[in-house]
Amino acid sequence: MHSSALKLGSGISRCRALGTISTAKFRRDHRLAPPRAAASELNMSTDSPAATPSPELADEVESLRKQLHALETTLKQKEAEMKLVYPYSKSYGKTAVNTIVGAADRGKSLIGRTLRVGGWIKTGREAGASAFAFLEVNDGSCFDSIQVMVTKEVAEAVGGLGKLVPTGTSVLIEGVLEATPEGTKQAVELKAKEVVHIGLCDAGTYPIAKKKTSFEFLREKMHLRPRTNTIAAVARIRNALAFATHSFFQENDFLYVHTPIVTGSDCEGAGEMFQVTTLVGKMKDNEALSAGNQVSEADIEAFKVSISEQGGAVKDAKTAAAANKEDTTLAAASKAEVDKLLALKNQLPKLEEASRMKGGMKRLANGEIDYSEDFFGKKAFLTVSGQLQGEFYACALSNIYTFGPTFRAEYSFTARHLAEFWMIEPEMAFCDLNDDMQCAEDYVRYCCKFLLDNCRADMEFIVKMIDKNAITRLEQVANEPFARCSYTEAIELLKKAVTDGKKFEHEVDWGIDLATEHERWLAEEKFKKPVIVYDYPKDIKSFYMKLNADGKTVAAMDVLVPKVGELIGGSQREDRYDVLMERITELGMETTGYEAYLDIRKYGSVPHSGFGLGFERLILFATGLDNIREVIPFPRWPGNAEM
Repeated sequence: MHSSALKLGSGISRCRALGTISTAKFRRDHRLAPPRAAASELNMSTDSPAATPSPELADEVESLRKQLHALETTLKQKEAEMKLVYPYSKSYGKTAVNTIVGAADRGKSLIGRTLRVGGWIKTGREAGASAFAFLEVNDGSCFDSIQVMVTKEVAEAVGGLGKLVPTGTSVLIEGVLEATPEGTKQAVELKAKEVVHIGLCDAGTYPIAKKKTSFEFLREKMHLRPRTNTIAAVARIRNALAFATHSFFQENDFLYVHTPIVTGSDCEGAGEMFQVTTLVGKMKDNEALSAGNQVSEADIEAFKVSISEQGGAVKDAKTAAAANKEDTTLAAASKAEVDKLLALKNQLPKLEEASRMKGGMKRLANGEIDYSEDFFGKKAFLTVSGQLQGEFYACALSNIYTFGPTFRAEYSFTARHLAEFWMIEPEMAFCDLNDDMQCAEDYVRYCCKFLLDNCRADMEFIVKMIDKNAITRLEQVANEPFARCSYTEAIELLKKAVTDGKKFEHEVDWGIDLATEHERWLAEEKFKKPVIVYDYPKDIKSFYMKLNADGKTVAAMDVLVPKVGELIGGSQREDRYDVLMERITELGMETTGYEAYLDIRKYGSVPHSGFGLGFERLILFATGLDNIREVIPFPRWPGNAEM
């Protein structure tokens, strides 16, 4: 019966899979005959005896239905059993904590089952005069831990209860899942039968205490901070938002494109980029080669004088040889002087090259570093954005997105800046600013709803410990359309607020780049929800943004959200070749390095738009954390590149 259940179950699965293909298409592809016509189509009377099924046939069909139902039930049970053990921990038989406590019935359906649970001890305490101990074991699969009760007898095999209870100890424990008394927090607990594995932890030196620890201290212990409740919750929230990001764009027919990390262009034009070079590694070798052979500008000038003097000697020798052609010694002497001159001239470029070796690096005639011998043969940097390369693909594949690390060498220690961060950058062909704004809004709202549906326990912890309004904020964003106003309207609102007594540190006037305090006031106090500000002055925006008909503004937009300020920046891209060239010239930029960017305006140009979202700022918005260094696993800032 069991074998039949599996066979029929696999058949059911295949049928369900085929059910996603239209019947007509399936028959056409497999050249099957069309189904028989219905009785009404054949003008057959359904009252004829042949149309009435016999009682025996009806009983047989009913029997088959019951068998099918039983097989489906058995199949579901077997599939659930297979999923109990994590697929890549089968050698240890480990069941994830989330499989138990995260189930809809909180693990009650597993009561009586023998399971293995592995993870790290959050808290441990001996009880009953040290006859047993309660362990809170967490494996990171969810926020909640599972309680494990270990008796003194079971613990003796690993050195006693005292070895198990220290926070940070790792364990793999086999036991029977039992119900807990009514009114307790968890519905089930594991009664240990065997400690299969223990990784000891010295409680005297373990730096992650059970009590609350400052984020500043945890940044010094980045390799251990994922074991804390907050950082673990943020890791799961970050994971969920990354999954939601890919889900949103994939569901909306975007292609995921990997843009380069090493680039020769500066998308933002800010110049705050990390340089990539192998020349520094060659400095010592170059200095060693040139040691004792330093050539100064004075040496070069002196050598040129020697060449000039030798030129005079050649002239004199040639004159003497011409005056007495029969004297072969004079001809030989003339040739010798010419050879000396040629040797000196051949040596000059080498000396000039040696004179340009300064500080172990070769220089050009103007004193700048010569990158022709560098790894890429030119200046190269870590990217600040994948937008330019993303546009190339959007102008061939229509809708694409990038999601990867970007870098900014901005010497800033603020709570909003990182040197390494992740960016999400979609680019869309045949898309104007309105479409762009709608995509940005839909994406943010999708992410908020995804968190609410999939990270409830983590978000409830965030509400309890970090920001009491976090869930309310996500619900509002997920359920309400964003406000929209032009930059000019935003300035007028800010000016009115100043007139009404609002104090801002930064002056409010048309043409300014809105400060964070302005952005947050608009989102938190004026609109009390996310707001999209659009049509910014061209002088404060990048060269690639589409110039509006007024000649003063560009089709740019920023999504401003509570707690953070600017979350997204985007624009309709300038698709007119001549206008883009004017902007580049106007800003005094070199076209070198942007030839390809200009080419897509020359060859089949198309209206297109896109935006960029700093992933860490999205996590800040969701969690309400104050410092961006807490929402990325290994933060990088000036003076810090640990781990």
